[in-house]
Amino acid sequence: MILGIPQIVIGLTVVALGTSSPELLVSLNSVFKGSDSLAASNVVGSNIFNILVVLGISSLITPLKVKSRIVRRDVPLLIAISCSVWAMSSTGILTWQAGIFLLFCLLINTIWEINTINEKDDDIKTAEPEINDFSLSNNLVGTITKLVFGIILLSFGANILVSGSQDLARTLGIKETIIGLTIVATGTSLPELVTSIVAAFKGKTDLAIGNVIGSNLLNQLLILGSCSLSSGLGGLSINIDLIRTDIPIMVLTTFACMPIFWTKGKITRFEGFILLNIYILYVLDKILILSKFNFIIEFRFFIIAYFLLIFTSMFLKKSTRLIKK
Repeated sequence: MILGIPQIVIGLTVVALGTSSPELLVSLNSVFKGSDSLAASNVVGSNIFNILVVLGISSLITPLKVKSRIVRRDVPLLIAISCSVWAMSSTGILTWQAGIFLLFCLLINTIWEINTINEKDDDIKTAEPEINDFSLSNNLVGTITKLVFGIILLSFGANILVSGSQDLARTLGIKETIIGLTIVATGTSLPELVTSIVAAFKGKTDLAIGNVIGSNLLNQLLILGSCSLSSGLGGLSINIDLIRTDIPIMVLTTFACMPIFWTKGKITRFEGFILLNIYILYVLDKILILSKFNFIIEFRFFIIAYFLLIFTSMFLKKSTRLIKK
């Protein structure tokens, strides 16, 4: 390595930051343009998309086996951070003090990752990207040039995306929050989707899962922390709809990782199908809110009944197997 840093550390920090950089720049651009709702909803929507869609599609390609300490350490940490963000934003403001706390947690977590690098499972170590040390050391200037050029293009694209989202919200007469939760969140989460799909095709299942968990951690610690500090003494305003509905959904989808990861130590294709179904119904719910049809309550009852049916069938299937044994 150029700086003598292990590849796994690069993957857990630089690569995770790379896939989360669109969310970072879009959210910061939104704050600077006075659109706090777009900044916060982008993070929340991206986290929901990552778990439901990225993990869902990746597990449809191949069942995602969890053989690392991701379940023992990273998922519980993500759950704790998600609950903390929900609690800190419940007043409608994510203060600058909360931003400092989130960035401090990011620093501690990064140091922890580096100090416990030797505890990583062999599967994660073998999942590291293949990098040629010689070519890297001889192309340092070229690599830095590409990095700077990429950041410039990304900043330019983020500015266009924020402006376009604000114009779209004004034209359609809908809340920026909904645009941020759906269109903007999907666009900024594409790097995570592509990375995890490629990892799944290559059989690097730990890398596919770790990419999602790492990105969701960065989205909350780095992006929300930076945005709340950039918002000044007033803090980052959190829309009431996010507090009542979407942040709780983000927390619940994060909690869902625990039973899914622990059962048989993998995310099966059926579980991936369920995750995708949840996201489709989540988006349909947002569309119905915007529409003139007044059956949103009935639709939500249908969602509850649908998932009760699925989980009941799963329970009966498992019980039948136990009886046969």
